[in-house]
Amino acid sequence: MTATDDLIDRLPEPPEALARATSQAERVADMLRAFVIDGALSPGTRLSEERLSRKYGVSRNTLREAFRLLSRERLLVHQMHRGVFVNRPTSDDVRDLFSARRSLELPAVRGARGAPEDAVSAVGAAVAEGEAAREVGDWWRMGTANMHFHQALAGLAGSPRIDEFMSQVLAETRLVFHVMNAPEQFHAPYLDWNRRIHLRIAERDPDTAAVELSRYLDTSEEQLVTAFTAMERATGDA
Repeated sequence: MTATDDLIDRLPEPPEALARATSQAERVADMLRAFVIDGALSPGTRLSEERLSRKYGVSRNTLREAFRLLSRERLLVHQMHRGVFVNRPTSDDVRDLFSARRSLELPAVRGARGAPEDAVSAVGAAVAEGEAAREVGDWWRMGTANMHFHQALAGLAGSPRIDEFMSQVLAETRLVFHVMNAPEQFHAPYLDWNRRIHLRIAERDPDTAAVELSRYLDTSEEQLVTAFTAMERATGDA
């Protein structure tokens, strides 16, 4: 058994919410995307049709259709004669992802003055999830909580389409985070920033929250682009 085979065998069961998908292929694609967002599938992981088919009781044709769906989202890539792999983002991908995130998150936050209480509470719950992970030093779970935080920010718009687009963008963003060698140093400073943004939203001060979020995204993008550029230069030199 290879390390990749063992990883697939340890993947969890799909969340019940994925039953909303309209086809089995979409359900499988939603499941795999959720695994990427939660950090269970990392860049470069080979996805074995045989093992995934056996584990989740779906046909290979269904898996191939799910792979095609996720390839269009840039989460997977097919390598001739080698198979299907989780994609490896580049510094250009980082810049484009943050551009997309600004388009989705900032308008949702600016318009949050009249957002339903449950949507605002979802933002706070994601912050609390991250704080709980920090207390036990679970930095990877803190990263997952951060994904939930940004999904909840987009959720303030109350649009199923924006929720769907944001899920796709965050899955790619989680792949980006895999390059950070010290996740605690990367995620920890942003957790307090998350709390400040939530407090401004809860106080119905979306303009201040949007200013904080804009600075947040600028800082995060610069940090990640710097890391990716250094990695790409080192790979080129090698």
